[in-house]
Amino acid sequence: MEAPILITGCARSGTSMTAGIIDHHGAYGGKTIGGGPANPKGFFENREIRENILKPYMQLCGGDPKGQKPLPQINNLIKVTNLGFKIEQIIKYNGYHNGPWYYKGAKMCLVWPTFHVHFPKAKWVIVRREDEDIINSCMNTGFMSAYKCAEGWQEWIDVHKLRFSEMHENGLQIKEVWPSKFVKGDYSEIKETIEWLGMKFNEEIVKDMVVPNKFRQAKESV
Repeated sequence: MEAPILITGCARSGTSMTAGIIDHHGAYGGKTIGGGPANPKGFFENREIRENILKPYMQLCGGDPKGQKPLPQINNLIKVTNLGFKIEQIIKYNGYHNGPWYYKGAKMCLVWPTFHVHFPKAKWVIVRREDEDIINSCMNTGFMSAYKCAEGWQEWIDVHKLRFSEMHENGLQIKEVWPSKFVKGDYSEIKETIEWLGMKFNEEIVKDMVVPNKFRQAKESV
């Protein structure tokens, strides 16, 4: 199999939207979670990988399987021998044959060293959003329930930002994307990312994924 595309970032940053764009450009994600009120276009996260690999691993490392509270300690991650193999097998059993493939998991960045060990040649897409907008979205999303105040969510965001810095410092192959740009019609960053991933950019795919625009509504509803 090719090395994967690993899509991550703070929850409520637009990781689902970004993964959907990558999916519709031709990367294979297997059997992914469909849409709901929080993400009407779909979550684009492989359900089996999330439930059978990522969540149990988060819990094994002392973290909340939902990736909210507590977060795993980066220096105390448990070493596992077959995480990468299991993920590849799930993708194959889901119907993968060849070409680019991805796994989107916002929680992956919290345990990034383990994924890097198993997929050292992976291309990472880190999805970014302004702190205030993430906080507003978290406080208006039912399943984001760990904190009731902005200060708690800010501390949670700060841990994610520290993980992003570590990933850069350790030389992982990374592109950062800010969905706020392509939501406003600036496609330069997402176009560069799609081409970096080895696919041909299609502007119409991006336009389709940002309608209806729940991303912007999250802030306006506060």
